[in-house]
Amino acid sequence: MAHYNTVFSQLLKLIPRHEFETLAKQHHSGRSFRSASRWSQFVTMAMGQLSGRKSLRDIVENVSAQTHRLYHLGSARLSRSNLSRINENKPYALYEALFEKLLKRCQGVVPGHQFRFKNPLYSLDSSTIDLCLSVFPWAKFRTTKGAVKLHVGLNHAGYVPEFVTLTEGRKHDVTVARILQFPKRSMVVMDKAYNDYSWYKQLTDNGIFFVTRLKANAKYRVVERREVLQNKGLTSDQTIEFTGLQIAKKCPVQLRRIGFRDPETGKHYVFLTNNFKLAARTIADIYKARWQVELFFKWIKQNLKIKSFVGTSKNAVMTQIWIALCMYLLLAFLKFQSKLTKSMQQILRLLQLNLFEKRDMMALLRGDSPPDTVADPNQMVML
Repeated sequence: MAHYNTVFSQLLKLIPRHEFETLAKQHHSGRSFRSASRWSQFVTMAMGQLSGRKSLRDIVENVSAQTHRLYHLGSARLSRSNLSRINENKPYALYEALFEKLLKRCQGVVPGHQFRFKNPLYSLDSSTIDLCLSVFPWAKFRTTKGAVKLHVGLNHAGYVPEFVTLTEGRKHDVTVARILQFPKRSMVVMDKAYNDYSWYKQLTDNGIFFVTRLKANAKYRVVERREVLQNKGLTSDQTIEFTGLQIAKKCPVQLRRIGFRDPETGKHYVFLTNNFKLAARTIADIYKARWQVELFFKWIKQNLKIKSFVGTSKNAVMTQIWIALCMYLLLAFLKFQSKLTKSMQQILRLLQLNLFEKRDMMALLRGDSPPDTVADPNQMVML
């Protein structure tokens, strides 16, 4: 009979230990804790993410109960105080670097996006994670409210969060968007929260396409009108120039204005883009696909622990969020590399239900029947 380590151990072995230790040396600061390595921290916090534990005590007690099944991971058992100290004091930059390494591995196995064009497609958005200002005084957002903001550029090839930035809650979305280095000729889709005419000019100059919604009060003149197929929901396809004094200075380029009425809801949308080659209906479909980034935020908030925190310092909060994002990429890599047809939700649930079972992880995810167990001859069989 084949012998297997726990499903949790098999999952973490997708991260080569020597690569992790190299990153840990690069992102080390202060003195080392004698019985608390960064690997032990990662194993413990990763288990907390996958098993949905809500407190440091809960996490530590759960790991302690499974110590006999996890010895081969090379992780020391941490006390609650040691785990708290390492979360508070050891730089979270280690897990940001681990995220980047896992991202590169995912990029090698992700499928393409749903559209015919080959340009990379990104949905850009942010999500606010509310915090209590009296408990997290460093996370200033409003007068009586604290928050951190998760900014994501979601690549539609595999729906992988390729661009991720964590900031305080009051950081403006466009301020973060301006520093993102999107590949040339990529397509970036965002909502009206990213309305910035000088940034539209910057994207155009850099050879990056964008799709967004035009503000209702924008002043412009129509340079050219193109015929549209109204049976596809299109109401207009125009080339425009901005005429407002300040806006015209910020964005002195011709852009494309597309009107579209959703046949399902009857709602009318006006899109703005600098792409003149794709069909008008394709532009409308691209904006509709932006919903995927909303689904990403919903998924990660419902299934991983990024809304309640086991530490109160900025370093502890950032550590927990980056480890959650690392676990998301680990699940995505597992799905893409193994060409599993199951959804991320199904994969996560199977892992959670069998986290400490000793069986073949891939057979579990494929839905293979568990190996037959040897019957106890002393057990009575009911016929």
